[in-house]
Amino acid sequence: MKRCSRCKQHKPRAAFARNRAIRDGLQVYCRECAAAYHQERQLAKGRRVRPRVEVPEGHKYCWTCGEVKPHSEWTRNRTASDGLATLCKSCKALKGRAGHLKRQYGITEAERDQMVASQMGLCVICLRAPAVHVDHCHRTGKVRGVLCFNCNSAIGKLGDDPDAVRRAAAYLEGTSWKPTLVAPGVYRLPS
Repeated sequence: MKRCSRCKQHKPRAAFARNRAIRDGLQVYCRECAAAYHQERQLAKGRRVRPRVEVPEGHKYCWTCGEVKPHSEWTRNRTASDGLATLCKSCKALKGRAGHLKRQYGITEAERDQMVASQMGLCVICLRAPAVHVDHCHRTGKVRGVLCFNCNSAIGKLGDDPDAVRRAAAYLEGTSWKPTLVAPGVYRLPS
């Protein structure tokens, strides 16, 4: 047992945070009093202080979405005091997607959504599948549009080469490999 010098109550040693500078190795204030003191000091300095939110055991409050979620909805973080990340899994995924678009392509989610809306939500190549993948030039890094997965990967596999795409179109149309009828019974083979 130890006496808190702020609230003057005797509490178990587990109610105090560690402090090696003090002789018994524990803070002089209990954890609750230390938190209250910290909030008072922050308010006195004019800083914004988050209100304390009571949550049931095995749950945590997400400051981003404002919901109380069970610990299973959080990723682990060994360095945090409670061992859990600061964002829940869904908020972390949203932030990750937005960060990926900004880092990889230099666009925001709003700009991507605007491109999809200008394409009526469809891939501009196949005109069937929903547009969900950002297409960009690998040489310049410039964003060209938003395509479906298949069309985006097809362009990438053809090496962003317009001549390769033209040859593929000619192949599909049959002009590159079918013989052409020149006269009755006379065919010209493609060169």
